[in-house]
Amino acid sequence: MRTLRAQLAAVVVVSAALPMTPALAEQQPAGCTDPSVQLTVEEQRLARAVPQEILQRSGFDPVASEFTRALCGADSYAEAEKLVVRHGQRLWQRAVDRAQGRGPAGGDLSRADDRPLYWARLGMTGALRQWQPGFGLPDAQRSALRDRLEQSSRGQDAIDFAGGKDKGTKRMLVTGFDPFTLDEDIRISNPSGANALALDGTVLRTKAGPVRIETAMFPVRWEDFARGTVERTLRPHLPGVDLFTTVSQGRPGQFDVERNNGAWRGTFPDNDNISASGTVPVSDPATQPQWTTTTLPYQDIVSAPTGRFPVKDNTEVVEIPAGETEPVTRPDGPTEGSTAREGGGGDYLSNEIAYRATLLRDRLGLNIPGGHVHTPVLEFGQGNTDPATGKITDPEFLQNRQDIIDQVRSIIRVAAES
Repeated sequence: MRTLRAQLAAVVVVSAALPMTPALAEQQPAGCTDPSVQLTVEEQRLARAVPQEILQRSGFDPVASEFTRALCGADSYAEAEKLVVRHGQRLWQRAVDRAQGRGPAGGDLSRADDRPLYWARLGMTGALRQWQPGFGLPDAQRSALRDRLEQSSRGQDAIDFAGGKDKGTKRMLVTGFDPFTLDEDIRISNPSGANALALDGTVLRTKAGPVRIETAMFPVRWEDFARGTVERTLRPHLPGVDLFTTVSQGRPGQFDVERNNGAWRGTFPDNDNISASGTVPVSDPATQPQWTTTTLPYQDIVSAPTGRFPVKDNTEVVEIPAGETEPVTRPDGPTEGSTAREGGGGDYLSNEIAYRATLLRDRLGLNIPGGHVHTPVLEFGQGNTDPATGKITDPEFLQNRQDIIDQVRSIIRVAAES
């Protein structure tokens, strides 16, 4: 996530609330929605041709309208909460099943694609935003419903290691991200999300025994992280796992195991075009360190033949040295007493999820392997690189994604065996 974002020219845009577009309005049943209620920047993109094609070619296009019809039938907050969770969990499980070859594909789009889940979820959040129930719904309750929808449709409330209780079975938690930089290329996919769908609930056979993998997805939005979505999701499970890794999309052509994570967020805008530069906001900032460090077995990972792409032990950071005022790049990690400006994963949300997860590991006093892995950028094939004229998929794109997913699985195997 760090290097891809660095390659793109960013203009920080103040978040604008936008009205429902005709394309999205057509999906909504009449009678209990108000199309004049403004959508977020992220939700507004759903009306464009590419997201609609992705939904249609995956069979996920009816998700938003089916969800809205269910909302229209709710006659209390309690009933609405139940159906929000049910439909969110159903969407997550449908995406996981599709990625893992269960049930009908629903269209000609590759089963491994993470994008149908992303765009279908936005249809649901937009529908919930514009829902006008027949009972009172204070803003706080609507916000709570949105939180439940986010959690359930991202697998955050479905992490379950019950299948890994057998003696000798290790437990591993893996996370992924939504697509991002969508204003640069609306077609973009995120291999970390595709990886999360491919691995959720699976058991990996290793020389050290079986490894049960559970996954969850996270949004590319600063506000959600400031509100504690990472800690809320991971805290109940980290004490019971044997290892974990957060995963995101990084730079072209290589994997990176990020050695150090920094307590600083930069200026690059998120999926709502909001920027939020400053110290990473966490609970108990008085005890907040400037740096956290991976405990993944990075030496074993980078030396093992895990797949097509090279894997680097990334030790570079940007810091303000103790007693100084200007940031400098350090190729070999931070120096004593320095102030973070970029971790190995930069200063975007990939660095932040790594920082938050490893800080949580340390605050819980856990002695387990954990850290962050950056995948290569998922690139389209030659002749299909122009967003204005390109197709949403091509053979090279499909092969690149499968190679990345397979190599993440190999990296996990090495970590578990180490």
